[in-house]
Amino acid sequence: MYKRDPIDKAFSTVTAVASISVPLLIIGILYVLFSHSSLAIERFGIIGFLVSADWNPVRESFGAAASLYGTVLTTFLALLIAIPVALGIAIFITEVAPNFLKRPIGAAIELLAAIPSIIYGMWGLFTLAPIMADYIEPTLQDAVGGLPIIGILFEGTPMGIDILTASLILSIMIIPFTASISRDAFNLTPAVIKESAYGLGATKWEVIKSVVLPYSKLGIFGGIVLSLGRALGETMAIAFVLGNNHQITTSLFDAASTITVTLANEFTEADTDIYYSSLFYLALILFILSFITLAIAKYFIVRGERNYPR
Repeated sequence: MYKRDPIDKAFSTVTAVASISVPLLIIGILYVLFSHSSLAIERFGIIGFLVSADWNPVRESFGAAASLYGTVLTTFLALLIAIPVALGIAIFITEVAPNFLKRPIGAAIELLAAIPSIIYGMWGLFTLAPIMADYIEPTLQDAVGGLPIIGILFEGTPMGIDILTASLILSIMIIPFTASISRDAFNLTPAVIKESAYGLGATKWEVIKSVVLPYSKLGIFGGIVLSLGRALGETMAIAFVLGNNHQITTSLFDAASTITVTLANEFTEADTDIYYSSLFYLALILFILSFITLAIAKYFIVRGERNYPR
């Protein structure tokens, strides 16, 4: 009878414990969030809290709609800006740039990911926000402010501390994640496939569009999902440049609030039980939102791997 080596047994035990600790940790976090938010759940309910934009600690009336709106909007705009830029960087590094440029540019992109978020926030507040207020936002307002429907997004006085600046800061922060993972995915494309396409007379753009991108689509999507998770949970960087306005606004030049910014700014001010519980309720909503978003993304990745195996 085969007798397992004690080292193998110990190794199996350690890895099993490490694996089991992950779901236990998630369950523990969920339990703490739910228990501390139970008072707010009982008073405001689920639907009532989600659809109410009222956030008034004096009257002890709280709702998540404004913070949830700000979270979704800034994340969407950040992805809208970051994804094309990140894919362009990845394509340039893998398919266009000469060899002596690939390593320095790749290192620079990875360095962006290592910069602490508070540094981004300070840079955004003292450097980017004045540039946005004095030059970029007035130019946008003059160019498209008079257009129907679109002009609504650029109403108000450009101040630089607003949704647009926060989204731009957030996009800069998530570009390295999508760019790095997309670059690695592009590098996995077999050289023989690209050489075959070139042999058939395809141009570089045609090879990228018809060979590299389709082959790497799952890796690209994975990078976007990672960036999405980073954007949903970012706090300090956008806290500097978003303001703390608990209102739903249509203009990108207005201050707003996100769930993370509200938690960071107001946790020390929670002087009543219902105020404290409402902040935990916001944290619970963010936890569930992140979990659902990543679960849906994982579903599509698995489905794509089954339908389009490499």
